[in-house]
Amino acid sequence: MNINITNNRSTEMLKQRSKGYSRLFAAGLVNGIGDRFSSVAMLALILQVTGSGMAVGISLGMRVLPFLFMAPLGGMLAGRLPRKTIMMAVDLLRVPVALSFLLVDGAGRLWLLYAGSFIMAAGEALYSPVRKSSIPLLAGPDSLHKINSLEQLMTGCVLILGAFTGGLVSLWWGPEMAFVANAASFLLAALLVWGISFPAAVPSGTELRADTIPAEPVIESSHLKKTGRWQSLKVLIGGSQVLQIIIAYELLVPIINGWDNVLISVYAVQVFHAGDVGVGAFYAALGIGLSLSFFAGRLLKRRLLGIALAGLLMEGILLMCISGSSHFGVAFVLYILLSLCGGIGSACLDTLVMRETPAAQQPVVFGILSALGGSLIGVSMLSAGWLLEAVEPRALGFAGGAGFAGVAWLLGVLAWLPRYRKKMPRKLRRQ
Repeated sequence: MNINITNNRSTEMLKQRSKGYSRLFAAGLVNGIGDRFSSVAMLALILQVTGSGMAVGISLGMRVLPFLFMAPLGGMLAGRLPRKTIMMAVDLLRVPVALSFLLVDGAGRLWLLYAGSFIMAAGEALYSPVRKSSIPLLAGPDSLHKINSLEQLMTGCVLILGAFTGGLVSLWWGPEMAFVANAASFLLAALLVWGISFPAAVPSGTELRADTIPAEPVIESSHLKKTGRWQSLKVLIGGSQVLQIIIAYELLVPIINGWDNVLISVYAVQVFHAGDVGVGAFYAALGIGLSLSFFAGRLLKRRLLGIALAGLLMEGILLMCISGSSHFGVAFVLYILLSLCGGIGSACLDTLVMRETPAAQQPVVFGILSALGGSLIGVSMLSAGWLLEAVEPRALGFAGGAGFAGVAWLLGVLAWLPRYRKKMPRKLRRQ
């Protein structure tokens, strides 16, 4: 009798989590598509009002800067406040900001776009680590990798539907309609999050129960409670080679990744002479690749760190191939493969962070990783603009691909060395 009651409770808990993640997924999809609507319309409006590429650069910079400060703050808040409350508050506060863009009717009010871009990005920087750290609360340890692959599918759909549809909405009905749609998407996302029920035994912002803790955490949660937050984080990272490799990844890869983000538009317009249609097509290719990574990633369940580094190596090789491509169609296919490898790698790394990190520390860890990645990509994008004044786009693309490949080899060696030392005889280790 007791066994049946326990089984029924476990089944009910699994159903509750599944429904919760379905709502989290839908909220992320709606939120992301609406944000793409706004981004496309905002850039079009800036060019329409000023005709200045510098103004576009300032706007993009405003969207990157907040990640350095706000992402760690979001991680810390998630350890003190309910995750659902934080996500709903961020979405609702962004509704009036999105609508404020409707007041921009000339260069004199362009500051509203800059200020709004900063606030919207700050909200996303707070939202992102809280959302990621909510996934393990709504999924069992065995389904983490599957769900992280599904997250890549969501990003792919946002790229394809958001950028493409947002451009059409802005073209047919004007930027104003896109801004209204973005505000509506934040409201709908907040309503979806409101319907999420976190497991009763695992209040958001607290520890996971024993049956929901990711497999084989490096540091026990009880030990982490005995030390300060930052001291426990230091102990956690110091005791996990996997987390050390992932942090090194986030320090090195974004420095080059920003070049690739800038070169997508440069390749389409200046190299292949395909104009705005080419830019949209290349971004659609990235979305297709991320969507395909969901199906490929589901087949990969072991050696996730090795798979992620192999994916980074393949990204480098593909970037070098794109830099030498002479046909738009070939570059389109290569971008699909590039995004496929990147999506698989990202799902593997997110899964490893969730497995290696106790629940109470996950928001802070994801906040730090988001801050590192976001701020360094911003610096990299600025450096790409400067480098393109002196270097041909194809040469910069080849250098970026070679950099990816080099980072993959370096991190692979760092991951392999401890295992090699363990296999060495003790006498050789002492020498």
